[in-house]
Amino acid sequence: MTGLAVRVARGLNKLWRRAGAVFSDRYHARILRTPREVRNALIYVVQNARKHGSWRAHRPDAYSSGPSFDGWKESRRNPAHSSTRILARARTWLLSIGWRRLGLIDPLELPRGSSA
Repeated sequence: MTGLAVRVARGLNKLWRRAGAVFSDRYHARILRTPREVRNALIYVVQNARKHGSWRAHRPDAYSSGPSFDGWKESRRNPAHSSTRILARARTWLLSIGWRRLGLIDPLELPRGSSA
């Protein structure tokens, strides 16, 4: 993430003809160790727009990877996109099986501690 932020900052500084910091240090790495932590992280990622009030529809955010995510409680994927895979397959037990034991994600579910 740091490398990506540096690359983007250099590009923006060149575009804006300026120098200096573009992003504050907001990246925080933490190893997810339990199915609950992984499920909560997935909800945070696929429901971020809903959490911040920019997506209110009763389906996944069309401008995110949500429509391609296969962990929804109800399958709301667009059949036209079913042959196109934009998400990599999970390679670990926690991400492929573990979190699912706690239940699939409801399209209206928010991260814990959030309200919209």
